[in-house]
Amino acid sequence: MNFNTLFLKSFRVLLLPFAIVYGLIIMLRNWLFDKYYLKSAAFNFPLICVGNLAVGGTGKSPMVEYLIELLQPHFKIGTLSRGYKRKTKGYALANEVTTALEIGDEPMQFHTKFPNIAVAVGEERLVAIPQLLQDEPDLQAIILDDAFQHRTVRAGLNIVLTEFSNIYSQDFFMPTGDLRDEWKSANRANIVIVTKCPADLGQDKKYKIIRSLKLKPHQRLFFTTIEYGTPYHIIQQDDEWILTTNDEVLLVCGIANPKPLKEYLHATVDTYYQKDYSDHHIFLIDDLNEIKERFNDIAAKRKIMLTTEKDAVRLTKFSNELIDLPLYVLPVKHRFLFDDTEQFNQLVMDFVQNFSFNPDESK
Repeated sequence: MNFNTLFLKSFRVLLLPFAIVYGLIIMLRNWLFDKYYLKSAAFNFPLICVGNLAVGGTGKSPMVEYLIELLQPHFKIGTLSRGYKRKTKGYALANEVTTALEIGDEPMQFHTKFPNIAVAVGEERLVAIPQLLQDEPDLQAIILDDAFQHRTVRAGLNIVLTEFSNIYSQDFFMPTGDLRDEWKSANRANIVIVTKCPADLGQDKKYKIIRSLKLKPHQRLFFTTIEYGTPYHIIQQDDEWILTTNDEVLLVCGIANPKPLKEYLHATVDTYYQKDYSDHHIFLIDDLNEIKERFNDIAAKRKIMLTTEKDAVRLTKFSNELIDLPLYVLPVKHRFLFDDTEQFNQLVMDFVQNFSFNPDESK
Protein backbone atom coordinates (compact mmCIF):
# COMPACT_ATOMS: atom_id res chain seq x y z
CA MET A 1 0.00 0.00 0.00
CA ASN A 2 1.45 3.38 -0.97
CA PHE A 3 1.54 6.38 1.33
CA ASN A 4 -1.30 8.23 -0.41
CA THR A 5 -3.65 5.24 -0.07
CA LEU A 6 -2.68 4.75 3.58
CA PHE A 7 -3.18 8.45 4.32
CA LEU A 8 -6.60 8.50 2.61
CA LYS A 9 -7.83 5.45 4.52
CA SER A 10 -6.57 6.86 7.82
CA PHE A 11 -8.22 10.21 7.11
CA ARG A 12 -11.54 8.53 6.30
CA VAL A 13 -11.44 6.64 9.61
CA LEU A 14 -11.09 9.98 11.41
CA LEU A 15 -14.38 11.00 9.78
CA LEU A 16 -16.25 8.13 11.46
CA PRO A 17 -18.44 10.43 13.63
CA PHE A 18 -19.72 12.17 10.50
CA ALA A 19 -20.39 8.79 8.88
CA ILE A 20 -22.43 7.67 11.89
CA VAL A 21 -24.52 10.84 11.80
CA TYR A 22 -25.04 10.45 8.04
CA GLY A 23 -26.02 6.81 8.52
CA LEU A 24 -28.58 7.69 11.18
CA ILE A 25 -30.15 10.28 8.88
CA ILE A 26 -30.37 7.72 6.05
CA MET A 27 -31.89 5.07 8.33
CA LEU A 28 -34.44 7.57 9.64
CA ARG A 29 -35.41 8.55 6.10
CA ASN A 30 -35.83 4.90 5.10
CA TRP A 31 -37.88 4.19 8.22
CA LEU A 32 -40.21 7.08 7.39
CA PHE A 33 -40.78 5.61 3.91
CA ASP A 34 -41.17 2.07 5.26
CA LYS A 35 -43.82 3.24 7.75
CA TYR A 36 -45.55 5.39 5.09
CA TYR A 37 -44.95 8.70 6.87
CA LEU A 38 -43.21 9.72 3.64
CA LYS A 39 -45.25 8.97 0.55
CA SER A 40 -44.23 7.07 -2.56
CA ALA A 41 -46.05 6.10 -5.74
CA ALA A 42 -46.12 3.10 -8.05
CA PHE A 43 -47.08 3.31 -11.72
CA ASN A 44 -49.25 0.98 -13.76
CA PHE A 45 -46.36 0.76 -16.18
CA PRO A 46 -43.13 -1.31 -16.39
CA LEU A 47 -40.38 0.64 -14.60
CA ILE A 48 -36.91 -0.93 -14.30
CA CYS A 49 -34.62 0.75 -11.79
CA VAL A 50 -30.83 0.32 -12.03
CA GLY A 51 -29.02 1.53 -8.92
CA ASN A 52 -26.55 0.80 -6.16
CA LEU A 53 -25.91 1.47 -2.48
CA ALA A 54 -22.45 3.01 -2.89
CA VAL A 55 -21.21 6.14 -4.63
CA GLY A 56 -20.18 5.65 -8.26
CA GLY A 57 -18.12 3.07 -10.04
CA THR A 58 -20.37 -0.02 -9.99
CA GLY A 59 -21.17 -0.04 -13.72
CA LYS A 60 -24.68 1.43 -13.83
CA SER A 61 -24.31 3.00 -17.27
CA PRO A 62 -23.09 -0.21 -18.98
CA MET A 63 -25.96 -2.07 -17.29
CA VAL A 64 -28.50 0.45 -18.61
CA GLU A 65 -26.99 -0.03 -22.06
CA TYR A 66 -27.18 -3.81 -21.66
CA LEU A 67 -30.90 -3.51 -20.87
CA ILE A 68 -31.45 -1.19 -23.83
CA GLU A 69 -29.78 -3.67 -26.20
CA LEU A 70 -31.83 -6.51 -24.68
CA LEU A 71 -35.22 -4.78 -24.81
CA GLN A 72 -35.01 -2.45 -27.81
CA PRO A 73 -35.60 -5.14 -30.48
CA HIS A 74 -38.87 -6.15 -28.79
CA PHE A 75 -40.29 -3.08 -27.03
CA LYS A 76 -40.39 0.69 -27.38
CA ILE A 77 -38.36 1.84 -24.39
CA GLY A 78 -37.03 5.01 -22.84
CA THR A 79 -34.54 5.99 -20.15
CA LEU A 80 -34.91 8.53 -17.37
CA SER A 81 -31.89 9.89 -15.49
CA ARG A 82 -31.28 12.68 -13.05
CA GLY A 83 -28.81 14.37 -15.39
CA TYR A 84 -26.00 14.82 -12.87
CA LYS A 85 -23.88 17.99 -13.29
CA ARG A 86 -25.89 19.30 -16.23
CA LYS A 87 -26.34 23.04 -16.62
CA THR A 88 -30.14 22.88 -16.82
CA LYS A 89 -32.95 22.11 -14.37
CA GLY A 90 -36.21 20.21 -14.55
CA TYR A 91 -37.48 17.78 -17.15
CA ALA A 92 -35.91 17.57 -20.60
CA LEU A 93 -36.21 15.13 -23.49
CA ALA A 94 -33.13 14.71 -25.68
CA ASN A 95 -33.32 15.63 -29.37
CA GLU A 96 -30.95 15.92 -32.32
CA VAL A 97 -29.32 19.14 -31.05
CA THR A 98 -29.03 18.20 -27.35
CA THR A 99 -25.60 18.44 -25.68
CA ALA A 100 -24.07 16.84 -22.60
CA LEU A 101 -24.22 20.20 -20.82
CA GLU A 102 -28.02 20.12 -21.17
CA ILE A 103 -28.73 16.56 -20.03
CA GLY A 104 -25.53 15.23 -18.42
CA ASP A 105 -22.88 12.87 -19.72
CA GLU A 106 -24.50 9.46 -19.05
CA PRO A 107 -27.86 10.39 -20.69
CA MET A 108 -25.92 11.93 -23.58
CA GLN A 109 -24.01 8.67 -23.92
CA PHE A 110 -27.32 6.76 -24.15
CA HIS A 111 -28.70 9.27 -26.64
CA THR A 112 -25.59 9.07 -28.84
CA LYS A 113 -25.40 5.28 -28.88
CA PHE A 114 -29.15 4.66 -29.13
CA PRO A 115 -30.66 7.60 -31.06
CA ASN A 116 -33.95 5.77 -31.64
CA ILE A 117 -34.98 5.54 -27.98
CA ALA A 118 -36.40 8.28 -25.77
CA VAL A 119 -33.75 9.65 -23.39
CA ALA A 120 -35.03 12.02 -20.73
CA VAL A 121 -33.74 13.68 -17.56
CA GLY A 122 -35.49 15.06 -14.52
CA GLU A 123 -34.50 15.42 -10.88
CA GLU A 124 -38.02 14.59 -9.69
CA ARG A 125 -38.81 11.22 -11.21
CA LEU A 126 -42.36 11.33 -9.87
CA VAL A 127 -42.97 14.38 -12.07
CA ALA A 128 -40.74 13.37 -14.97
CA ILE A 129 -42.27 9.92 -15.60
CA PRO A 130 -45.74 11.27 -16.54
CA GLN A 131 -44.09 13.97 -18.67
CA LEU A 132 -42.06 11.37 -20.54
CA LEU A 133 -45.14 9.21 -21.08
CA GLN A 134 -47.02 12.25 -22.38
CA ASP A 135 -44.19 13.07 -24.81
CA GLU A 136 -43.76 9.43 -25.84
CA PRO A 137 -47.18 7.75 -25.42
CA ASP A 138 -46.09 4.57 -27.24
CA LEU A 139 -43.45 3.64 -24.67
CA GLN A 140 -43.70 0.11 -23.28
CA ALA A 141 -41.03 0.34 -20.55
CA ILE A 142 -38.80 2.94 -18.88
CA ILE A 143 -35.35 2.29 -17.44
CA LEU A 144 -34.69 4.48 -14.40
CA ASP A 145 -30.97 5.22 -14.24
CA ASP A 146 -29.61 5.57 -10.67
CA ALA A 147 -33.01 5.91 -8.99
CA PHE A 148 -32.80 3.32 -6.21
CA GLN A 149 -32.52 6.01 -3.50
CA HIS A 150 -35.31 8.04 -5.14
CA ARG A 151 -37.97 6.41 -3.00
CA THR A 152 -40.87 8.61 -4.03
CA VAL A 153 -41.15 6.25 -7.03
CA ARG A 154 -41.49 2.47 -6.59
CA ALA A 155 -40.22 0.60 -9.62
CA GLY A 156 -41.59 -2.81 -10.51
CA LEU A 157 -38.13 -4.31 -11.07
CA ASN A 158 -35.18 -3.10 -8.97
CA ILE A 159 -31.66 -4.09 -10.03
CA VAL A 160 -28.92 -3.25 -7.50
CA LEU A 161 -25.24 -3.37 -8.48
CA THR A 162 -22.35 -3.88 -6.07
CA GLU A 163 -18.72 -3.96 -7.09
CA PHE A 164 -16.69 -7.13 -6.50
CA SER A 165 -13.84 -5.28 -4.75
CA ASN A 166 -16.19 -3.31 -2.51
CA ILE A 167 -19.25 -5.43 -1.68
CA TYR A 168 -21.88 -3.34 0.12
CA SER A 169 -22.16 -5.84 2.99
CA GLN A 170 -18.51 -5.10 3.84
CA ASP A 171 -18.73 -1.34 3.40
CA PHE A 172 -19.72 1.57 5.67
CA PHE A 173 -21.44 4.92 5.36
CA MET A 174 -19.75 7.91 3.74
CA PRO A 175 -17.35 9.55 4.31
CA THR A 176 -15.61 6.70 6.15
CA GLY A 177 -16.84 4.21 3.55
CA ASP A 178 -18.61 4.54 0.22
CA LEU A 179 -22.20 3.71 1.20
CA ARG A 180 -24.86 6.32 0.52
CA ASP A 181 -27.58 3.93 1.70
CA GLU A 182 -27.89 1.28 4.41
CA TRP A 183 -27.33 -2.44 3.80
CA LYS A 184 -30.97 -3.24 4.60
CA SER A 185 -32.12 -1.22 1.58
CA ALA A 186 -30.83 -4.01 -0.65
CA ASN A 187 -33.83 -6.06 0.54
CA ARG A 188 -35.95 -3.95 -1.83
CA ALA A 189 -34.00 -5.27 -4.82
CA ASN A 190 -35.40 -8.01 -7.02
CA ILE A 191 -31.98 -8.64 -8.57
CA VAL A 192 -28.50 -8.05 -7.14
CA ILE A 193 -25.50 -8.10 -9.49
CA VAL A 194 -21.90 -8.32 -8.33
CA THR A 195 -20.05 -6.39 -11.04
CA LYS A 196 -16.43 -6.11 -12.20
CA CYS A 197 -15.60 -9.63 -11.07
CA PRO A 198 -12.46 -11.41 -12.30
CA ALA A 199 -13.30 -13.30 -15.47
CA ASP A 200 -12.04 -16.49 -13.78
CA LEU A 201 -14.01 -16.03 -10.55
CA GLY A 202 -14.03 -19.33 -8.71
CA GLN A 203 -16.84 -21.11 -6.92
CA ASP A 204 -15.24 -20.66 -3.48
CA LYS A 205 -15.17 -16.87 -3.80
CA LYS A 206 -18.64 -16.87 -5.34
CA TYR A 207 -20.16 -18.71 -2.36
CA LYS A 208 -18.26 -16.52 0.09
CA ILE A 209 -19.97 -13.48 -1.47
CA ILE A 210 -23.34 -15.23 -1.42
CA ARG A 211 -22.97 -15.87 2.32
CA SER A 212 -21.88 -12.26 2.91
CA LEU A 213 -24.85 -10.71 1.07
CA LYS A 214 -27.50 -12.82 2.88
CA LEU A 215 -30.13 -12.27 0.22
CA LYS A 216 -33.83 -12.97 0.72
CA PRO A 217 -35.49 -16.01 -0.92
CA HIS A 218 -37.24 -13.86 -3.55
CA GLN A 219 -34.01 -12.21 -4.70
CA ARG A 220 -31.80 -13.37 -7.58
CA LEU A 221 -28.02 -12.96 -7.59
CA PHE A 222 -25.79 -12.65 -10.67
CA PHE A 223 -22.09 -12.03 -11.30
CA THR A 224 -20.64 -10.05 -14.19
CA THR A 225 -17.20 -9.15 -15.48
CA ILE A 226 -16.11 -6.18 -17.56
CA GLU A 227 -15.37 -6.68 -21.25
CA TYR A 228 -13.67 -4.02 -23.34
CA GLY A 229 -14.36 -3.72 -27.04
CA THR A 230 -12.31 -2.41 -29.95
CA PRO A 231 -11.44 1.30 -29.61
CA TYR A 232 -13.00 3.58 -32.23
CA HIS A 233 -12.09 7.14 -33.22
CA ILE A 234 -14.01 9.76 -31.26
CA ILE A 235 -15.19 11.55 -34.43
CA GLN A 236 -14.66 9.11 -37.33
CA GLN A 237 -16.21 6.08 -35.64
CA ASP A 238 -15.53 3.69 -38.53
CA ASP A 239 -11.83 4.12 -37.78
CA GLU A 240 -10.88 1.41 -35.25
CA TRP A 241 -7.61 0.69 -33.47
CA ILE A 242 -6.73 -2.79 -32.22
CA LEU A 243 -4.62 -2.50 -29.09
CA THR A 244 -1.38 -4.51 -29.01
CA THR A 245 1.61 -4.91 -26.72
CA ASN A 246 3.51 -2.54 -29.03
CA ASP A 247 1.25 0.42 -28.23
CA GLU A 248 1.91 3.30 -25.91
CA VAL A 249 -1.29 4.93 -24.70
CA LEU A 250 -2.19 8.24 -23.10
CA LEU A 251 -5.30 7.55 -21.02
CA VAL A 252 -7.61 10.57 -20.73
CA CYS A 253 -10.02 9.67 -17.98
CA GLY A 254 -12.56 11.36 -15.70
CA ILE A 255 -14.66 8.56 -14.20
CA ALA A 256 -15.41 7.47 -10.64
CA ASN A 257 -13.52 4.18 -10.66
CA PRO A 258 -10.81 3.88 -13.35
CA LYS A 259 -9.01 0.98 -11.62
CA PRO A 260 -10.38 -1.86 -13.85
CA LEU A 261 -9.58 0.18 -16.97
CA LYS A 262 -6.01 0.78 -15.83
CA GLU A 263 -5.59 -2.90 -15.00
CA TYR A 264 -6.81 -3.77 -18.50
CA LEU A 265 -4.32 -1.41 -20.14
CA HIS A 266 -1.50 -2.68 -17.94
CA ALA A 267 -2.15 -6.18 -19.28
CA THR A 268 -2.84 -5.18 -22.91
CA VAL A 269 -0.40 -2.47 -24.06
CA ASP A 270 3.31 -1.77 -23.73
CA THR A 271 3.02 1.39 -21.64
CA TYR A 272 0.24 3.74 -20.65
CA TYR A 273 0.37 7.25 -19.26
CA GLN A 274 -2.41 8.96 -17.35
CA LYS A 275 -4.15 12.28 -17.70
CA ASP A 276 -6.69 12.02 -14.90
CA TYR A 277 -9.64 14.30 -14.23
CA SER A 278 -12.40 14.31 -11.65
CA ASP A 279 -15.61 12.39 -12.29
CA HIS A 280 -17.97 14.28 -14.67
CA HIS A 281 -15.20 16.79 -15.45
CA ILE A 282 -16.27 19.44 -17.97
CA PHE A 283 -13.43 19.68 -20.46
CA LEU A 284 -12.17 23.08 -21.56
CA ILE A 285 -10.04 23.96 -24.57
CA ASP A 286 -7.10 24.44 -22.18
CA ASP A 287 -7.53 20.82 -21.09
CA LEU A 288 -7.41 19.68 -24.70
CA ASN A 289 -4.24 21.66 -25.32
CA GLU A 290 -2.62 20.08 -22.25
CA ILE A 291 -3.66 16.63 -23.47
CA LYS A 292 -2.08 17.28 -26.88
CA GLU A 293 1.14 18.54 -25.27
CA ARG A 294 1.34 15.48 -23.03
CA PHE A 295 0.72 13.20 -26.03
CA ASN A 296 3.44 14.91 -28.08
CA ASP A 297 5.92 14.16 -25.29
CA ILE A 298 5.49 10.41 -25.90
CA ALA A 299 8.32 9.35 -28.20
CA ALA A 300 6.89 6.02 -29.39
CA LYS A 301 5.99 5.56 -33.05
CA ARG A 302 2.86 3.50 -32.35
CA LYS A 303 0.89 5.63 -29.90
CA ILE A 304 -2.70 6.74 -29.36
CA MET A 305 -4.85 8.65 -26.90
CA LEU A 306 -7.61 6.64 -25.27
CA THR A 307 -10.71 7.77 -23.39
CA THR A 308 -13.95 6.30 -22.04
CA GLU A 309 -17.38 6.56 -23.64
CA LYS A 310 -18.55 8.74 -20.75
CA ASP A 311 -15.64 11.15 -21.21
CA ALA A 312 -16.08 11.14 -24.98
CA VAL A 313 -19.50 12.82 -24.83
CA ARG A 314 -17.87 15.73 -22.99
CA LEU A 315 -15.05 15.98 -25.53
CA THR A 316 -16.94 15.83 -28.84
CA LYS A 317 -17.77 19.55 -28.62
CA PHE A 318 -14.18 20.01 -29.84
CA SER A 319 -14.90 18.03 -33.01
CA ASN A 320 -12.94 20.36 -35.29
CA GLU A 321 -9.84 19.99 -33.14
CA LEU A 322 -10.29 16.24 -32.62
CA ILE A 323 -10.92 15.07 -36.17
CA ASP A 324 -7.20 14.77 -36.96
CA LEU A 325 -6.07 13.63 -33.51
CA PRO A 326 -5.57 9.92 -32.69
CA LEU A 327 -8.09 10.01 -29.83
CA TYR A 328 -9.98 6.72 -29.55
CA VAL A 329 -12.90 5.66 -27.38
CA LEU A 330 -12.82 2.34 -25.50
CA PRO A 331 -16.29 0.73 -25.28
CA VAL A 332 -17.17 -1.38 -22.24
CA LYS A 333 -19.94 -3.86 -21.45
CA HIS A 334 -21.04 -6.39 -18.84
CA ARG A 335 -20.65 -10.12 -19.45
CA PHE A 336 -22.51 -12.51 -17.16
CA LEU A 337 -20.52 -15.29 -15.52
CA PHE A 338 -21.49 -18.91 -14.78
CA ASP A 339 -23.64 -19.17 -17.94
CA ASP A 340 -26.33 -16.97 -16.36
CA THR A 341 -26.92 -14.66 -19.34
CA GLU A 342 -30.13 -16.30 -20.54
CA GLN A 343 -31.51 -16.56 -17.02
CA PHE A 344 -31.04 -12.84 -16.42
CA ASN A 345 -32.36 -11.89 -19.85
CA GLN A 346 -35.49 -13.97 -19.34
CA LEU A 347 -36.22 -12.36 -15.96
CA VAL A 348 -36.14 -8.89 -17.52
CA MET A 349 -38.07 -9.87 -20.64
CA ASP A 350 -40.77 -11.61 -18.59
CA PHE A 351 -41.16 -8.56 -16.36
CA VAL A 352 -41.89 -6.27 -19.29
CA GLN A 353 -43.89 -8.75 -21.37
CA ASN A 354 -46.03 -10.07 -18.53
CA PHE A 355 -46.27 -6.87 -16.47
CA SER A 356 -49.24 -6.65 -14.15
CA PHE A 357 -49.85 -3.80 -11.74
CA ASN A 358 -49.80 -4.68 -8.06
CA PRO A 359 -48.94 -1.57 -6.01
CA ASP A 360 -48.73 -3.55 -2.77
CA GLU A 361 -45.92 -5.77 -4.10
CA SER A 362 -43.71 -2.78 -4.91
CA LYS A 363 -43.89 -1.30 -1.42
